[in-house]
Amino acid sequence: MERFPAPALPHVARLAEAAHADPARAVAFQGAPGANSHLAALQAHPGCAPLPCYDFADAIEAVQSGAAQRAIIPIENSLHGRVADIHFLLPESGLAITGEFFLPIRHALMGLGEVAQVREAASHPQALGQCRHWLRARGIEPVTYPDTAGAAAMVAERGDPALAALAPAGAAEIYGLKLFEADIADAAHNMTRFLTLELQGVPPEGAGPFMTTLIFAVPNAPAALYKALGGFATAKVNMTKLESYQPGGSFAASEFYADFIGAPGDPDVDRALAELTFHAEWVRLLGSYPMARER
Repeated sequence: MERFPAPALPHVARLAEAAHADPARAVAFQGAPGANSHLAALQAHPGCAPLPCYDFADAIEAVQSGAAQRAIIPIENSLHGRVADIHFLLPESGLAITGEFFLPIRHALMGLGEVAQVREAASHPQALGQCRHWLRARGIEPVTYPDTAGAAAMVAERGDPALAALAPAGAAEIYGLKLFEADIADAAHNMTRFLTLELQGVPPEGAGPFMTTLIFAVPNAPAALYKALGGFATAKVNMTKLESYQPGGSFAASEFYADFIGAPGDPDVDRALAELTFHAEWVRLLGSYPMARER
């Protein structure tokens, strides 16, 4: 907790006390109070007790230790791509994906003094990337910080009118800053997808539709990926996301992260997974969960 800027500490302590008093309601999120992940926790899990964590590893550890029932992690943004490297975070965590949530993102510029004095804006790299054209047009230099609301707290702590923050509008009130301009984004479709993580996966119930997330590796051989994924085509299972990544900083054969519509137990999905398992070196399911938005 002490890693947060001083103006954030009383707010972090208040939320942490409520979460620790009722771990079954606690939802861990990365960032200071007022961050987009805080908003996502409240909207995705109404009535929860949000638990601020300094980084993603802390949020995952809160679930592992039982301090929180679940965590909510941003994984991708419609403007700036991947947020959290879930394929690195999840496999060794022992957690499962149990839900997804989409949050429209609207940043605000806030600070001290007057807007004409602002020369720099601090925020999470994702927020800065989502507003890079807006900032460049106004001659404002981006300054990276671990989270949006934490940047607002840092601006309040420093007291420099030349330094502003890009954060959700509510952070201005929390940290006593002036709201210079709201609803900032380089495109109207700015949206972030969040995943809910828990210790135990929940078997999908009802008619769906469902999403399933998995990671897998294929042999370093010609057409290996083509063969591994052929079953999804023949079974008509819609794969909505496929990303490659290289573990351990190597330049060896890639491993893959994938989302598809459906869940194990459906005959078409089972056929596609059987084909994938036959051709892959290994397959690891990270969770099946209700689809929150049409693909």
